[in-house]
Order: sequence, then C-alpha cells, then structure tokens
Amino acid sequence: MYIAMNRFQVRIGAEPTFEAIWRRRESYLNEMAGFIEFRLLKGPTLDDHTLYATHTSWVDKASFEAWTSSEQFRRSHARAGNDSGQSLYLGHPRFEGFEVIRSESKADAAA
Repeated sequence: MYIAMNRFQVRIGAEPTFEAIWRRRESYLNEMAGFIEFRLLKGPTLDDHTLYATHTSWVDKASFEAWTSSEQFRRSHARAGNDSGQSLYLGHPRFEGFEVIRSESKADAAA
C-alpha cells in the first residue's frame, strides 16, 4: 500500500473558503485503478495558519503515479482553483509519500 499526503498551511480566516473548495471539488479518484480512499484532514490552528492535509491510500506507488499523470488528475486540479482573489495559503502545499510497511485495523471500527 502507498499513502500520499499534501499538507496545506491555510491562513487564519480562510478555512471556510478552503473547506468549501474541497467539498465541491470533482476528484475523479474513483475512476482510477488502485485507488482505495481519500480523506481531508484538519489539524491544529497556530498563530498564523490552520494545518490541513489530504490523505489518499493506493494499492501501490505505481497506482498513485498513474493518477498523477492521468487525464483525471488534470481535470480534478483544473477545477480546484480559488476564486476569492486572495491567497489561502502560507507557502506551497507540501507533498509526502509513504510506502506502508505495517498496517493494522479493527474490522468493525467506526470511521
């Protein structure tokens, strides 16, 4: 399994706009072979930003790489823009990719 994450430092006050963009965004992830799940995570709020992360799980790294070079990826990101005219972020999103070495889950756990 492969996990791909992007971290976003969202400016204080821009959180509702950021979340709205992600709620209405067309992702096309379900069209991709090897896609398992997507999550948008909200982390702590610091002095100048709130931390968010996207988290996608894939069968393997090759499946994720196929996504990043796909037409679905281009369509998803083409409509992901911010129309507010102001930057929502401090810096650029930070990508982190992980190959899963060990995984454990409880089959009947609630999400």
